[in-house]
Amino acid sequence: MPEIGSPAVSARLRRSTAKALAPLVGGFALLAAIVLATAWLVVTQQQSDNELRRLLDVRGDIVSLFSGLQDAETGQRGYLLTGDVGYLAPYTTAIEALQSRFDRVRAGLAEEPDQAADLAAFGRTMKDKLAELGATVEMRKAGQVEASLQRVRTGLGNALMERARALADKLDARTRQHILDLRRSAAAMALVVEVAIAIAVGLIVALAAFVVSDARRRNTRLTNAYEALRESNGALVVANANRDRLEAQLRQAQKMEAMGQLTGGLAHDFNNMLAIVVGNLNMLKRQADRGEPATGRHFERYVEQGLEGANRAATLTHRLLAFARKQPLAPESIEPNRLVSGMSELLRRTLGETVQVETVQAGGLWRSRADPHQLESALLNLAINARDAMPSGGRLTIETANAHIDEGYASDNLGITPGQYVMIAVTDTGTGMTPDVAAKAFEPFFTTKEVGQGTGLGLSQVFGFVRQSDGYVKIYSELGTGTTVKIYLPRLAGPAEAVAPKAAGRAASVPEGRPNEIILVVEDEPAVRRLTVEVLRDLNYTVIHAEGGAAALRLLDAHPEIALLFTDVVMPEMNGRQLVDAARQRRPELKVLYTTGYTRNAIVHNGVIDADVKLIGKPFTLEGLAHKVREAIAA
Repeated sequence: MPEIGSPAVSARLRRSTAKALAPLVGGFALLAAIVLATAWLVVTQQQSDNELRRLLDVRGDIVSLFSGLQDAETGQRGYLLTGDVGYLAPYTTAIEALQSRFDRVRAGLAEEPDQAADLAAFGRTMKDKLAELGATVEMRKAGQVEASLQRVRTGLGNALMERARALADKLDARTRQHILDLRRSAAAMALVVEVAIAIAVGLIVALAAFVVSDARRRNTRLTNAYEALRESNGALVVANANRDRLEAQLRQAQKMEAMGQLTGGLAHDFNNMLAIVVGNLNMLKRQADRGEPATGRHFERYVEQGLEGANRAATLTHRLLAFARKQPLAPESIEPNRLVSGMSELLRRTLGETVQVETVQAGGLWRSRADPHQLESALLNLAINARDAMPSGGRLTIETANAHIDEGYASDNLGITPGQYVMIAVTDTGTGMTPDVAAKAFEPFFTTKEVGQGTGLGLSQVFGFVRQSDGYVKIYSELGTGTTVKIYLPRLAGPAEAVAPKAAGRAASVPEGRPNEIILVVEDEPAVRRLTVEVLRDLNYTVIHAEGGAAALRLLDAHPEIALLFTDVVMPEMNGRQLVDAARQRRPELKVLYTTGYTRNAIVHNGVIDADVKLIGKPFTLEGLAHKVREAIAA
């Protein structure tokens, strides 16, 4: 016995199906032919009806035309006999209507060439008759009564009227014959339509009976197939549930693996940096416990090493925030060519003599809008990665160009919107990357460098900054040839913005304040608040402090001489923005400096610092805080 699904069974099923469908297909084809023929007959009958109505209208116009000619003659005779001008009214009305009636008859008989000669003869006769009527009327108006009557007695008018009657009768008779012919044809056609409809109805009934019978047979087969399908579906449901459970377990395992990689890398790097900080602080404490002076031989070295570890930890958090797109940005209008030119000398000094740095700058390059400091940091990260990929030296090329991203490229590269961009490409002639490595290059803590030579956060920082700036970054690499990283930043349209010149550099000394300059520090973390107060007092400022917004407002009311409000942003009950809003209701001119270690808050929106905000990120150095405070007070 052949198996289900075998070629023999499939061929048998196809033949059975074709045999069952043949009567149905033939019947529907015949029905379609009848319906089309009937539709053609109906359309033809409608055309005949339209032609019949046209001829009836023409016949009425012929009768109306001759009747109008008679009305004109009647008015003429009455005026001639009585001289009463009242008879001229129907005479004039009839004459005015005759030409339009004749035009309608001529238009109606335009498709009847056999009547053209008679219609033309009627037109000439009508013209002659109207001329004869007009001549007698004019004679009567001139007082020539006998002469006008004598002209009537000549019989010319009567002869013209009889000729017009004969021509009108002839036109009417021929039109009436056409009408009769059309009616006989329409009756025959209606009979044919009725017969066709009857045949179609009978065929529909037969087809319906066949369809019902065939549907019953098919329903029986479908019921049997449904039962078999339900059994198979039950097995599939069980298999699908098992697959979903396994996929959920796999996704959870992958998520835990990613979290493990992230936390493991973070813990490793932070432990190293905290070990440096804690170790040097312990050495300083031992030196102090032994009574050694602060100018001891190891004091400065311990301090510098501790600061270095703390700064590296701060850099790590900034890079993590950059990857997560949570770092605060201060974007401004930039000219990429000028920025790249300004970095060239820095890159040459940083990368060393074995790396040749080249720049290829496009003419007419568009402007963009981004945080210039973060863009410089991103390019520096890319350049350092390129140097590490060229251990024996090579060539580093930074190229700028205008780029237009079309719909096709955007659909192939998720995360970019079609439009105009400024492209900055960093290309090296290094070892290159395999496709697997390039696909993971932007992941945090992923690195191919040996232990201790990199954190794996450089490219992830570049990725986070570019995406936070509404841009796109793409890696092109070939093993053994080199790597190109292209940064696309949106074009800045509109007139050029005035760019304030950058300061030549900070002075070597730390700017200090004066005791009459009072700063209100608001910080909910006690240790951070104590340290901030001590640093500011060490900078010669007078400092008062509060742990929250309510206490700060009371101090502000009690000390109207406060020169600067230095507040954390993320605080319980009242955040920094709410505190500033309430404070400026009391003192609109109050200077404010914010600090925060996280950007999803009240002064940073879509990753961009509000235009009227001055901010210093945590952790900050004494020098950084000193400059920011002076800048805020002098604003």
